[in-house]
Amino acid sequence: MPPSTVAALEQLGADLAVARLRRRESLKTWATRIGISVPTLLRLEAGEPSVSLGVLATALWLIGRDQVLATLATPKEDRGALELGVRQAEALGQARVRATAQAKMKKASIRQARQEGLTDAHTGGKSQEA
Repeated sequence: MPPSTVAALEQLGADLAVARLRRRESLKTWATRIGISVPTLLRLEAGEPSVSLGVLATALWLIGRDQVLATLATPKEDRGALELGVRQAEALGQARVRATAQAKMKKASIRQARQEGLTDAHTGGKSQEA
């Protein structure tokens, strides 16, 4: 697990412990309200990553913060996907610029060929210099 993730879990656990203490709840009472054992609550408050997401979600619910769970992995905040989307959009834009340039070149060469064909038809296929 990345060190920054471990640190974030430890901070979250410590914050949950502070929330419990500010509410003057004992370990036993808080554990009962969450539906876990006291040792599991201690592991949660220590930020151990093996504590289940359901336990964490219930602890957040107890302090009125469970609504943040719905936004943790929202696609609009997914930097990696957003960066990929930007790169794909840029590549698509470049491909469209190339396609437009190619289409213009093709159109110009067709126009030129038609004009040359008309010129040849007017001169009977003979060069005007002759």
